[in-house]
Amino acid sequence: MFDIHRKSLPFGPGTLTLETGRIARQADGAVLVTYGETVVLVTATAEKSERPGMDYFPLGVHYQEKYWAAGRIPGGFIKRETRPSEREILTSRLIDRPLRPLFPKGYRNDTQVVATVMSYDGIHSPDIPAMAGASAALAISGIPFDGPIGGARVAFINDAFVLNPTREQMLESRLDLVVAGSADAVTMVESEVKFLTEEQMLDAVMFGFAGFQPLIAAIRELAAECGKPRWPVKETTDDATLLAQVRGGFLPDLRSAYGVREKLKRQEAVGRVREQAIARLAATPGADGQVGDRGEEVKGLFKHLEAEVVREQILATGQRIDGRGLADVRPIVCEVGFLPRTHGSALFTRGETQAVSVVTLGTGRDEQIVESLDGEARDSFYLNYTFPPYSVGETGRLGAPGRREIGHGKLATRALAAVLPTSEEFPYTIRVISEITESNGSSSMATVCGSVLSMMDAGVPIKETVAGIAMGLVKEGDRFAVLSDIMGDEDHLGDMDFKVAGNARGITALQMDIKITGINREIMAVALRQAREGRLHILAEMDKSLTAPRSELSTYAPRIFTIKIDPDKIRDVIGSGGKVIRGITEETGCQIDIEDDGTISIASSDGESAQNAENIIRRIVADVVKGEIYTGKVVRITDFGAFVNILPNKDGLVHISQLANRRVQKVTDVVKEGDTVRVKVLDIDRQGRVKLTMKELEG
Repeated sequence: MFDIHRKSLPFGPGTLTLETGRIARQADGAVLVTYGETVVLVTATAEKSERPGMDYFPLGVHYQEKYWAAGRIPGGFIKRETRPSEREILTSRLIDRPLRPLFPKGYRNDTQVVATVMSYDGIHSPDIPAMAGASAALAISGIPFDGPIGGARVAFINDAFVLNPTREQMLESRLDLVVAGSADAVTMVESEVKFLTEEQMLDAVMFGFAGFQPLIAAIRELAAECGKPRWPVKETTDDATLLAQVRGGFLPDLRSAYGVREKLKRQEAVGRVREQAIARLAATPGADGQVGDRGEEVKGLFKHLEAEVVREQILATGQRIDGRGLADVRPIVCEVGFLPRTHGSALFTRGETQAVSVVTLGTGRDEQIVESLDGEARDSFYLNYTFPPYSVGETGRLGAPGRREIGHGKLATRALAAVLPTSEEFPYTIRVISEITESNGSSSMATVCGSVLSMMDAGVPIKETVAGIAMGLVKEGDRFAVLSDIMGDEDHLGDMDFKVAGNARGITALQMDIKITGINREIMAVALRQAREGRLHILAEMDKSLTAPRSELSTYAPRIFTIKIDPDKIRDVIGSGGKVIRGITEETGCQIDIEDDGTISIASSDGESAQNAENIIRRIVADVVKGEIYTGKVVRITDFGAFVNILPNKDGLVHISQLANRRVQKVTDVVKEGDTVRVKVLDIDRQGRVKLTMKELEG
């Protein structure tokens, strides 16, 4: 009934199996990927014709985690999977980035790749199988795709690289690197690093590249056995005559426009030349002699001319459109503490890119709850990146963050992870906001720099400072130029976006996207070396404003005091139905959080109130010490003595014979209920009963 094809290969710690022909047979391509007991179904489907007027490639990649894959039910009120989580969005981007450059230039059909996690074993991460499945599904679908690609995760454990480590192994790793590419070159890198050197990172990328080559071979074998015929692609040949007219009539003016240094003025100048070209040439007869509106064609050819002007100037002269050399970084201005009521703030400006970074400190109750196939986790550090349309002089949608914003925020988070203090060192929840107020390239790396400064301004004891820089590439044949601190035009018209964060000690994050078929080790080595020089320059500029975290927190930040008690006494602090802890909170106005291990965090903007709450808790959990003197309140009178509360929830008995240095007829002759008295502990018996005396304190 089923014509099933399978390919299996050793892949790191387990065997990866690609299977097609049993599930989702109406999709153009469908592959079931099994890795350990993690199973991902990936489908590739495309429309058979393009939508009229489509001037871009509409590719959608959707990675989705089904909670039933891990035997879990979603939390919250709606017991079903709803909008994608940040992890799903980030994994979708991870798969999309190496696939997108490998579709033919003229292909404009709606194309959709859907990766669904159907089983998760908690050991083998689903993202690499999903990437492998996406490559395989496209390879067998007939959809025009110049793959396949492969992908792998690389860890660095005990000074050795590990291919596709298990989840447990990743806890010991100094590196979380995902590398993807073709049989010939690397096309995508994403990583979080704990200070590896440039050479180590190069070796890691090449290790991953070599590691996924057997996967590419297996996908090719699968496609050879059962792949569908490749769809024809509409040829997109430029009209040589029209291109010559655009070049001949407007090249000098375009060069002059690209000589304008300021971004918005340059865009206006280029826009004027473009409109002149369209107005003059839109009615030019086509190859068939017919006259029609060729405005969009002229616009496309003008874009080619823009790339030619910018790229050739860089390759021929080593000078960029803003006058910088290849390795020059734009002017940097750093300001800290410029927002008076925030817990920490910084304004980081590099050229025409600017980030406002703000830190807010909170308590354990402010931790971000993250639900995934691995269960529920809590993050005490989270960074939110925002890119409002006014930052590029435009109007646009405001609201929930898009994929790009989530991706840039995660990259900055990875860059900062290696320098954050532990919860023991700094028991606060840290929220960092990066609001991009101007953008002309590399706003994610401006976010890294601004976040470091704002955290230091807030008094967060980061372990060391780091900075980030975005590198670019222009490559024509054997000629290439690596650009430091790229602008928007250099990103759009160039061949690479290569972001590196770290300091002199090493790299903390690296992300690379390629628009060409790939790059080799030589180009990566040049980019990493130039990036190191650039980030050291940026760090020196940052040091001019602040060199170390402030010793004091903002007046407006909460003060958190942490104490540790015997876990067996947690119930005494909470009290029946939470009565005791509610009473402490109401009396002091503090926020109190108690962990299962006996760690208690007391948060308040008033240090005196926090100290009062700490004193109350310490009295509650304190042990009565023989020979100690306490001040307590008489809580009950009996014929044989008075009971005095000396510690919260702890009373002792002053026998009538211990009330005074004289014979006492009635207890009430000496004390009455409600009196405050000084007592000394005589003894504590085996049952924990406390015997007190007052007469030893007389005189």
